[in-house]
This record gives sequence, structure tokens and C-alpha cells, in this order.
Amino acid sequence: MSGNKLRILVISDPPAAPGFMPRLRYLCDYLVRKGYAVTLLTEAYQPLSFEHNYPVVTIPMYSGGMADWAVKTVWTLLTDWHNRAFARKWFNRQEKDNCPDGQRFDMVLCTAFSDFPLGAAKRIAGALQVPLICDIRDLDEQVENSTYQYRHQTWWTMPFRRLYRAVHIRRRNHVLRTADAVTTVSPWHVDFIRQFNPNVHLVYNGFDDKQFYPADTPAKRFKITYIGSLFGWQQASLDQVKRIVESLGPDIELDIHTPQHNTLAHNQLGDAIRQSSIMLVLTNPRTHGMLTTKFYEALGCAKPVLCVPSDKGALAQLIRYTNAGLATDNPDLIRSFITGKYREWRQNGFTRQAVVHREEFSRETQSRRMEEVLEWANNGFIAKK
Repeated sequence: MSGNKLRILVISDPPAAPGFMPRLRYLCDYLVRKGYAVTLLTEAYQPLSFEHNYPVVTIPMYSGGMADWAVKTVWTLLTDWHNRAFARKWFNRQEKDNCPDGQRFDMVLCTAFSDFPLGAAKRIAGALQVPLICDIRDLDEQVENSTYQYRHQTWWTMPFRRLYRAVHIRRRNHVLRTADAVTTVSPWHVDFIRQFNPNVHLVYNGFDDKQFYPADTPAKRFKITYIGSLFGWQQASLDQVKRIVESLGPDIELDIHTPQHNTLAHNQLGDAIRQSSIMLVLTNPRTHGMLTTKFYEALGCAKPVLCVPSDKGALAQLIRYTNAGLATDNPDLIRSFITGKYREWRQNGFTRQAVVHREEFSRETQSRRMEEVLEWANNGFIAKK
């Protein structure tokens, strides 16, 4: 390629509203700004209403209806239909559009949380004879019994879930072993993936500094805000915070925004965080490497973070490293942290955390790190030829 920017085929599981996978979108935008030719290939799922200045190719995989989904899910379990059919449909589209293999792309970058579309990306990269870089956002093993991915834990589904999990982990690991490089989101994920591939690199999720920036915004109420999904393993931590807040009196409000309750539009998130007094993060010591995006967004807005309990791992370490707030399950420390910030709010009308190392975790910085990995992997692939 000598002096020219890479032509990158980015393959992703389908981005979904409201955020449309900000890690993916920001990275694609960054690469295009730097002169790379980016094409995004994903499964057709819902209209992609976000703005983009690169081609997006969507491939429909399901004709609709529960019966079609159920049959194809079982067939995928037995034969890996999802990955095989996705790759085949893309090749058919390339042939129809008269785009011969190897003439359009220099690299395949696949971002995923499970084995799809990793298997498809491996097939496509192999056919194009280009390097494959896998970006792993989540792992089944990061939460006990995979409750992060599989929310429906009714007794009669569990045997199928266990089989489904085992098959998908095996397929995922097979692709990771053969990838030219792997990027992932936390130090725990790096250590875990290193058993399959030594070329694994840390690229944090980070925050978009165009939306998440510090501003001293006066607020009429002292709000402890939680934004995000709620899983069963978080409920005990939420109940603990509720009891403490109730004991402190009516002036302190717990403001919860989940997909099922009081949802915020994506473009409202920055203002909601800046108007909050404390951002609440709920975790569990049995989880591993889960650095929620809301932590980064609070860091971007320089808002104090209360993490309950401490995960005793990567998140607690980042909170200490950035001076972002407190990670603990000690009721006295939680109460003291809240009352201290309450006094600050009473005095100023707002709270602001004296965070450090903020810019290190912007998406701009993290995308630059991803670019370095892509160039390194490409140079290594060329050297092996």
C-alpha cells in the first residue's frame, strides 16, 4: 500500500437504536476523517438513522416471524448457518455488483460481542486474502451464567441457553486464535483473550467529547442519576442505594432511566448528566471487566461517579486513576460521599468532580489507538507474505 491509506471492510452485528453502537460509529467517522476508505457491512435489522459519510451495506437474514427465527436459530446452532449465509450473501452481492474479490479491500475489521459475525468475517478475510482484526466488546464469561447477554433465565430455557453458550464460545475462540490482531475493552478482557491470541490490544470505549463535556449547569434538584439497562445481578446494589437515599431525606432524589422506565433520547444524555449531581453505576464483584459507557460519559462531563459495589477490578481501578468518584459497598462511605456532594450542590447549585486523565479516555484518543493497531497488523501481514 506504500503511502496510501487502507481500504477497510468493517463488519458488525446490527447497530441498534438509540445509540447505534457509538464505539463503531465514532471509529468509522474517525478513520474516514484520516483518509481511510471505510465500508460498513452489517445485518439488516432496523433503519440506520444516524449520519454517516461512508457506504453502509445491509444484508437481510430473516424473512420475519417467530417461526423463521426459531428454525434459523436451531439451524445456526447445528451448522453455523448465520455466519455462513451472511458471508455467502455478501459474496453474491459482490459478484452481482461486479466487484471482484481482492480489488476493493485491504483489511477486514470485525466488531462483535459473540461469534456472529466473527465467523463470517473470517470467511470473507480468508477469501480476500487480507488481515482480519477482531474487536471484541463483550465476552460471555464476563458475567456469571451469561446473564448480560441472555436476560430470559426461565428454567425451561436454561439447558438450551447452556448449549447455545458453549457452542458460540467454541466458535468465537476458533476465530480469535486465527485473527491477525484482537482489540478489546478492558484489561480483564485483554488477559482473558491472550490465552487464545497473543496479539491483543486494549482500546477503551471512551466518551464523545462533542456531547459529553464539562459545564457547570445549575440544577433545582439534587439528583443521583442512573442511566442504562438493569439486570438481575444489579438489583441488590440498587436497593442498597435506595435505602440510603430514603434515609437522607426528601431533598435527595434517585432518578432512574432505563429502556423500560423513563427513557432518555440519545441526544439528551449529555445534558441529563450535566444536570445531575451524582452519576450512579451499578456493578457486582462477580462481573469482570465491565466498564460501562455511562462511567466514561460521566468522566467526560466531569461529574462524580458513585459505583456500588466496587467490582474490585478494572472499573474501581479506573475510578481511582481518574479521581472520578467512589467505588464501594460500605454504607457509611456511600452516605458520606452523597452528603459531601449534597453540601457542594447547596453551596454552588451544581457539582463538579476534579477528574484527571480525562482526555486519555476520549473516543478520539481511543480511535487513534485503534488506528495504530490496524496499521501494525497490516504491516505484519504484508511482512509475512
